[in-house]
Amino acid sequence: MGPGAWRQGLGYGLLGLPLAFVALPLYVVLPNHYARSFAAPLAALGAVLLTARLFDAVLDPWIGRWVDRLFARSHRAVLGAGAVAAVVLALGLWGLLFPPTAVQGSTTALLTWAGGLMALTYTAYSIASVAHQAWGARLGGSEPQRSRVVAWREGLALLGVLVAAVLPGTLGLGATVGAFAVLLALGWWAWSRAVVPQVGDHPLAAAPVGRSPLRQPAFVRLLLVFVVNGTASAVPATLVLFFVQDRLQAPAALEPAFLGLYFLFAALSLPLWLKLVARIGLARNWLAGMALSVAAFVWTTTLGTGDSTAFLIICALSGIALGTDLALPGALLTGLLGDLGERGKREGAYLGWWNFAAKLNLALAAGLALPLLALFGYAPGARDEAGLQSLTIAYGLLPCALKLLAAAGLYLLVIRRPAASPLTATTPLKAHP
Repeated sequence: MGPGAWRQGLGYGLLGLPLAFVALPLYVVLPNHYARSFAAPLAALGAVLLTARLFDAVLDPWIGRWVDRLFARSHRAVLGAGAVAAVVLALGLWGLLFPPTAVQGSTTALLTWAGGLMALTYTAYSIASVAHQAWGARLGGSEPQRSRVVAWREGLALLGVLVAAVLPGTLGLGATVGAFAVLLALGWWAWSRAVVPQVGDHPLAAAPVGRSPLRQPAFVRLLLVFVVNGTASAVPATLVLFFVQDRLQAPAALEPAFLGLYFLFAALSLPLWLKLVARIGLARNWLAGMALSVAAFVWTTTLGTGDSTAFLIICALSGIALGTDLALPGALLTGLLGDLGERGKREGAYLGWWNFAAKLNLALAAGLALPLLALFGYAPGARDEAGLQSLTIAYGLLPCALKLLAAAGLYLLVIRRPAASPLTATTPLKAHP
């Protein structure tokens, strides 16, 4: 049975569910939770989040190289590292959401606790994510088989995000952490029984060979687009609960509906976007998703108190656009690794930098948006028009401007790039289905 068969796909892809599940509490719920439950100042909180996420992001390239060495040793070494990372990740999430009473009385102690535990938790998340992604990239097979492997991981990841969007607002943070721990254990168990990738013949245990990923122009171009586009998505992810609670003043019961609808429509749109790939290719498909995202999201700048129904529609439309961000950049990267002759050799090195870029997006979003909001007069619970207008600009206009910049980069650096020799790594990215 090939690596794309449903049993193999489920065995490998199931870990994607809890890894995506935990991202929402870590990157969306946590800033709002600390600001409202513990009165953490926005500027200081933003600085702590920026520092912790930058620390985590800087480690990713080294983690990627280390994962390559683990693969060269044995697949059991990779699974062992994943198991340790999973335990640390579950305990770290609990400690972040439920800090000890002793540190809650002091802002300095609370933020010190949060910063240290974030760095540890994010590192565990990175190890598990890079190892899991590299495993999938090494499975090989035909293009349809590789596409199904990725589809299993991304589809289950969407399900995980959807569950995480609903649980905190309905069952509470305690139940959310408990559900995550159970799903993480099941995901690792399924992963340990998944089809084992072939280990390359290169002596990676001694030292990975080949050019640095950052010396591959085609990879750098794609990475730049990925960073700008990801930052455009990370800013509203960081600010969404502030916008819902203060700008819209929506009932708390609607918060799970906003997030749930967003990710539900992303999941439902995924098969449609994948069908469109066959017609216009991966890169132009991603460009269409960016255009839809801007067209839908700019509407948020007109919303005010009580406009919950309009925001639900925006969540659905921007969720459809999100489908391209979830599936297509990774597919472009997989095709590029094949073009560069890196498949089965140094996936971890490339995925380390790829994850570094994803973490940089989140770090920039928290580290820039929250202090700027505080500077321009917004504070959680604000009702004055000047503060709310600052929130609207940061939540609605800034992401649209960044998304347009990413679209321009995608068109100029990837789609319009002239063909060149594969040996120089400057070939245009192929639309691998």
